[in-house]
Amino acid sequence: QALLVESGGGLVQDGGSLRLSCAASGRLLTIYPTGWFRQAPGKEREFVADIRRISRITKYADFVKGRFSVSRDNAKNTLFLQMNNLKPEDTAVYYCAACRDSSGRVGACDYWGQGTQVTVSS
Repeated sequence: QALLVESGGGLVQDGGSLRLSCAASGRLLTIYPTGWFRQAPGKEREFVADIRRISRITKYADFVKGRFSVSRDNAKNTLFLQMNNLKPEDTAVYYCAACRDSSGRVGACDYWGQGTQVTVSS
């Protein structure tokens, strides 16, 4: 049984928007900080954004600040990533993750979704 399932990816034009969702099983989101990462072809997986479970404090990678917004609905066990003003360089597979801390390190995350493809055409 998948613990984290992403949805909402797709093909969008330069400047467009998408909203990603991540549905979590059980109490996963009530235990862990959660975040979004992405991996483009030939590149390493990188941190995008995260949100703490109680304080809702958010953190963003510099390359998405002002364009992306992360949120969560603990009652529905769901994490969201609103992506606006998308650029071709945002093309990647986007993953949600449940992590031991909010460091943004891939190695700090214990649970991963299967990923959802986001493609931005120029």
